[in-house]
Order: sequence, then C-alpha cells, then structure tokens
Amino acid sequence: MTLNTRIIVHLMGMLLLINGGFMLIAALVSGIYQDGVTYNIALASITTLFAGTTAMYVTRGHRKEVKRKEGYMIVTLGWVVMSVSGVLPYLFSGAIPNVVDALFETVSGYTTTGASILNDIEVLPKGILFWRSLTHWIGGMGIIVLAIAILPLLGIGGMQLFAAEAPGPAGDKLHPRITDTAKRLWYIYVGYTVAETLLLKLAGMSFFDAMNHALATLSTGGFSTKNASVAYWNDQPLIQYIIILFMFLAGSNFVLSYFAFKGKVQKILMDEEFRYYGIYIALFAVMVGLVVLFRAEVPVDDYHPQVYGAAESAFRHGLFQVVAVVTTTGFVSADFTAWTPFLTIFFFGLMFAGGSAGSTAGGIKVMRHILIIKNGLLEFKRTLHPSAIIPVRFNNKTVSEHIVYNIIAFFVLYMLLFIIGAFVLGLFGLDFVSAIGGAASALGNVGPAFGSLSPLNNFSGLPGAAKLWCSFLMLAGRLELFTVLILLTPAFWRRT
Repeated sequence: MTLNTRIIVHLMGMLLLINGGFMLIAALVSGIYQDGVTYNIALASITTLFAGTTAMYVTRGHRKEVKRKEGYMIVTLGWVVMSVSGVLPYLFSGAIPNVVDALFETVSGYTTTGASILNDIEVLPKGILFWRSLTHWIGGMGIIVLAIAILPLLGIGGMQLFAAEAPGPAGDKLHPRITDTAKRLWYIYVGYTVAETLLLKLAGMSFFDAMNHALATLSTGGFSTKNASVAYWNDQPLIQYIIILFMFLAGSNFVLSYFAFKGKVQKILMDEEFRYYGIYIALFAVMVGLVVLFRAEVPVDDYHPQVYGAAESAFRHGLFQVVAVVTTTGFVSADFTAWTPFLTIFFFGLMFAGGSAGSTAGGIKVMRHILIIKNGLLEFKRTLHPSAIIPVRFNNKTVSEHIVYNIIAFFVLYMLLFIIGAFVLGLFGLDFVSAIGGAASALGNVGPAFGSLSPLNNFSGLPGAAKLWCSFLMLAGRLELFTVLILLTPAFWRRT
C-alpha cells in the first residue's frame, strides 16, 4: 500500500496557512509598537500564505483518507514545515541573519524547549519577540491538534493524527469525537493564557511582557522578553508565584482541568498521576529550599530576601526552579547550577522527570515513571510466584501488557538517544558536563542546561552542526521519539 502523498502535501499547505496567519498577528503587534519590522514580518507571512495556498491548490483533488503511516508522516513533516517556514520573520527582519541559528531558535520555539542562541534579547523588536513567544504557544498544545479541529471542514477524520501526536499512555477523552476533544483542549489553553496575562499585568508586568510570558508559560516553553528571564522580577514575588501556578497547571493533564471546570473535583483527587505529580513537586521544592537557605552561597542582591525574608526567598526560588524543570518550562529565577554540587546533580535528574501525560510538558512523563516502577516492583512477586498472573494497575485499572512494553521500550530508546546525543555533542567539542546537560535538555525540551549551556549562558557558542543535532533531539523529544524515529526504519517504507 502506497502513501497518500497528496493528502500529506495538502495538509502541509493547511499548516502553512495557519503559520502565515499567526505571522500576520505578529506583524500587527509590530505595527502597534512601531518597531520598524512590520513590513518584514508581513512579507514573511505573505510568503508563507502563498506557499500554503499553492500546496493546497495543487493537491485539491486528493483522496480524503489518512491512515496510520500518513498520520506519522503528517505529524513529523508538519513540525518540520512549520519550523522551516517559521524562520522567515527572523531572516527577513535581520533579527537572526544566520539560517542555522534562526532554525535552531524556531525549532526550540515550536518544540517548547526554550533553548536560545540570542545573547541580547531585549534589543530585539517587539514584533520579533512576540513571534518568538508565539512559536511556543503554537507548539504547546500541538499544531496537529489544532489541525484536527479543522479537518472536518475538509471531510477528513483526525484520529490517526491524534494518535501520532500524542503517543503516550494517556487515553482519557473529553468527548467521543476527537475533533470536539481538540476544541475543548484549545478552549482551556486559550482561557489559561488570557487569565495569566491579566494576572501578570495586575501584578506589575507591562502588558507586552505579561502577554509573552503567558504564551511561554502555558506552552511550558520558557522564552522570556528579558535577558535575565524571570529573575528580572526577583523583587516582585507575586509575579513569580503567578508563573509558578500556571507552570504547574500547564504541566498537569489538561483533561483534569476540564474536569475541574465541570465541578468533578473528585476525579482530580482520585487521579494517581496527579497525586504523585503534586506530592513530589512539593517534597522536592521543600528540599531544594532548605538546601538553598542553609547551604547555598548566594549573593543577597541576586535573591532579594529583604522583600519577605531569606526563608521566603529560598523556598520561592526552590519551588520556582523545581516546577520550571519538572514541567520543562525552562524559565529561571536564578542560576540553579551555582547553588551547590548536590543541587546541580539533582536538577540534572529532574530533567528526566517530565510533567503529566496530556500536558504541554516534555520529558519522560510522570505516568511512565510510575508504571515502570510499579512493574519493576511486581517483578519481585512474579519471581517468587512464577505461575501467578500479577498485572500492573493504575488508577485501580489493569494496564495491558502492550502498554507496559511500549513504556519500557520508550524508556530504553529515550536513554539510548540521550547517550548518543551526549556522545555526538562531545564529538563537537563540548566538555562532559555541557554535553550530557545539553543532550538531556534538548531531548527533554527543558531549555537551560549545565556547564557552558547553563542559565547564565546559552547555545550560541555551539558549532552549526551541533545546533542542527540539538534541533533533531528537540523534535524527537517533543514528538515522544516513536513518531520521528519510526520514519527512519526500513519497515515504515516497505510496501504492505
């Protein structure tokens, strides 16, 4: 059976139209602030819209059928096409004149990684800063999920696309129709974004900064409008507490948010993943806060403990960095790699945690960790009672062996790709700490790393080939490995 290439190209055209439309919004923001790049962003939008219109027109007679292979192709190519077209505002405006640098920044945006090659963010035109944040927001919920809500207009079912976009273990549905599920997720996503923007504005941010940070928070992205990231507001704790709250919400399953709005609080409290997610964030935050308070050698001016006292400052920064790393948001309120060697190792481990399944966070995900640990513990019982059937249970339901095997395979592939990723970065000249930190950060879509890639630095010093390699890791991590790596297997391309 051959691939339905015409429908693939047709949907790529549709995604280009979506991307071009968002560029028009960025051009409008540029015009409002009169930053001098309105024409450049508008030209990028027109170019993208023209390419999308052409692709859709040429393939207008396509067969309206999307099967599993087409689904994987559409998702992976969709992210590539969006990223390639997303570089145009940077290139046309001259904000990032180097193609490789522009591609890295764009891939980092759409994959909600937040790693950057920009050394002085605050000199960029506001239209470009907004576009940079907007790439986060588009990628956060998934451009393919957005497309699912539009596919009925084309007479195409979207289940195959949803399966490829969200290959994790979560199976909750808000509504039997996949398109309605996508729409409800987007309503929650937009609602949270608006709410955070208003709260940050009321807390003292400018409207522009509030809007950009809301876009980056809900997508668990991490791009900021300030060189110091959220540390710029270290003397305004309320701003940081608001961002902590919405990072936590963005890193939790959006289905639970839907239940909360429907008044089904009991479902949230009974959710096993959410309980573990909340408990370990609380415990880790207290631990980090205590270490920062009693062991870290941190200058007073960096943390402003005079606002509410040293204890409040230490625990706020501890909580902020734990939530930022666990949810893979990547905002920083301080250089956590300079606190203590113990915390450096600790935060490195947190990069492999990830948020909840069904969230915008990256990483391995809490649910996978729970099921891997449960299955490992049950192996002791199975060893003692080889004839007994002892299934893994989650939320008081039996988890099929197929899902358990899938999760174990994912974990093995994830760790293998991390090792290969670090090895390749080492070949490009990075030291050990920077190489393993950069690979973990890129694959987990975290953002800041360690060594030469710490929060005080960025990825600008990497060779061009290393930036492209990190871009691949970011894409593979965002699409949870299988969707990307399956395209590299001979079996995928074999005719059936």
